Amino acid sequence: MNFIDLFAGAGGLSEGFVSAGFTPIAHIEMNEYASLTLKTRTCYYYLKEHKRINMYYRYLRGEISQEELYNSVPNELLSTVMNQEISDKSIENIFNNIDNIIREKQINKIDVIIGGPPCQAYSLVGRSRDENNMEDDPRNYLYKQYVKFLNKYQPDMFVFENVPGILTAKGGKTFKNIIAFMKRVGYEVEARPLNASDFGVLQNRRRIIIIGWRKGSGLRYPDFQSIKINAIVNDILRDLSPLNPGEEINEYVEPINKYLRWSGIRKKNDILTHHMCRNHNERDRKIYRLAINAWNDGHRRLKYTDLPEELCTHKNKEAFLDRFKVVAGDIESAQTMMAHISKDGHYFIHPDANQCRSLSVREAARVQSFPDNYYFEGPRTAKFIQIGNAVPPLMAKGIAEKIREMLE
Repeated sequence: MNFIDLFAGAGGLSEGFVSAGFTPIAHIEMNEYASLTLKTRTCYYYLKEHKRINMYYRYLRGEISQEELYNSVPNELLSTVMNQEISDKSIENIFNNIDNIIREKQINKIDVIIGGPPCQAYSLVGRSRDENNMEDDPRNYLYKQYVKFLNKYQPDMFVFENVPGILTAKGGKTFKNIIAFMKRVGYEVEARPLNASDFGVLQNRRRIIIIGWRKGSGLRYPDFQSIKINAIVNDILRDLSPLNPGEEINEYVEPINKYLRWSGIRKKNDILTHHMCRNHNERDRKIYRLAINAWNDGHRRLKYTDLPEELCTHKNKEAFLDRFKVVAGDIESAQTMMAHISKDGHYFIHPDANQCRSLSVREAARVQSFPDNYYFEGPRTAKFIQIGNAVPPLMAKGIAEKIREMLE
């Protein structure tokens, strides 16, 4: 079973499909740092398969450079990660590159195409911040590029992931057009809202998952059974070293617990990376402490209007009153992880009042269900963006397993 990943990001959707036994043919991603993350992950799987995983661990420990890591795997494998924007100008070149891979690997057909165009043009938040309601954003039409891949490679099935706002963009016209374009190239299509929490992810993350299958194939939209996990958010936080703002301490302080083992987030020989957090000024830390104490005292959410006047810096006290939010450690799911965590940590405050900081990069990755051996390339801000934009791998794995069952 193989797949092509479009608008691949840092590879959350791909990671789930690989975990379910699929083989990637190509990843296409325009962001340079995300593309490097995909290459590094490609190295991980190659070195693991060829019993040379210690080379990858040496990279995580900082003992070898990125160049040395990349030189340890065949170049043709790394070239399957294409750092390109998908556009009318680039698409023929991308097709040619994929066709060459297909010929070299003697692949008979593409089983699945996965991916989701950037969601900013469809998101309710994005539209609310744009004076034209994102009407003029060219990303509204990237689904047409996705459909070109369906038309050329005719996979048995495809997965198209996006935010719930895609249903109402342009008054619903965009969604109707997406479905119509997919049907026009030979697919039956269904869209359903799915929540990552139903797949064992400790996060309340609703997404629209469009799944299509070739007309007349007898396939259908898979039925997903909700997984009930006896775990709370603290189960992905408490084994990591406590941090002060601005610190990085890559140490485990507790053994692997049941949830970390079940989810595959932490494995026996993992080398911890990215357990670093941003610095905070004293005013923000005072607000964080108030927010944490409010949550611990009867699960109350701090509103901006609850703050003492000396801690208020915004004149607007009518909107965005929940701009400071604790990641609740004592319940089953955190709030939706977003790329906004790259700008400030106000919406993702660690629940421990003694630490009084926002989440570290690794903690954010764990909320998204990324395994600890997943290494994100680029500066801290770029890491946060990649994580916030990703599909949780555990959710992707649940989707991929059902698709694999159907195709087999």
